[in-house]
Amino acid sequence: MPDKNKTPQPASGLLEEEAYQHIKRAIIDGSFSPADKLSIRGVCATLSLSPMPVRAALRRLINERALDATASGTALVPRLTRQEFQELTQMRLQLEPLALRLAAPHLTASDYKKLNALVASHEAARLAGDPAAVRQADTDFMLTLYCASRSQLLLSFIESLWLRRSPFFWEARWALLSASTSRAPHRHSEIIHALQGGDIDAAQAFLTDEIQSACQFLLDVMSFKDDA
Repeated sequence: MPDKNKTPQPASGLLEEEAYQHIKRAIIDGSFSPADKLSIRGVCATLSLSPMPVRAALRRLINERALDATASGTALVPRLTRQEFQELTQMRLQLEPLALRLAAPHLTASDYKKLNALVASHEAARLAGDPAAVRQADTDFMLTLYCASRSQLLLSFIESLWLRRSPFFWEARWALLSASTSRAPHRHSEIIHALQGGDIDAAQAFLTDEIQSACQFLLDVMSFKDDA
């Protein structure tokens, strides 16, 4: 039943939230590359949105450190330094295994079915050489898992880290696709099996290994903002 005492959100606020969610998803999905300047006109054209809510949404994303800003105030997709990438990885290593541990007691048979389907989708996309589908399956796997933690605050922290590093991961998509399993292992099947067996410590260890291995691989093969 609707809450009669609740003040309706103004239309402008709804449009801003819609623009914010659209731009945020576009960043995570790889629609923008590191160092891209996000002009209001360009974002409106790319995402079919109106200028005023886009302006407010970009300002909000700058304040949240998902985007940087030029001296003139134009939104800029971040290009990471090596130190910043390592710091983001260290924060992920604290927050994401915690989300997995909190999620474990709440995972249902339906969740496991979806997680296994995403593992299969990931493998099919890898064999087909489709980095966009690989990235989508990987993101959806992690979101399905972490959402079961039922901690919106924790999820918001993880999402802010993903927003900051997502353009770099998209730039590295071909390197990650061609990486040997020994350099950047994909441990999702092991995570599922460990969770189904009740071994949360092992599941956390698999997740930690995946994050650390991908980080080290990218440090070895990719260029960063502060490289010569």
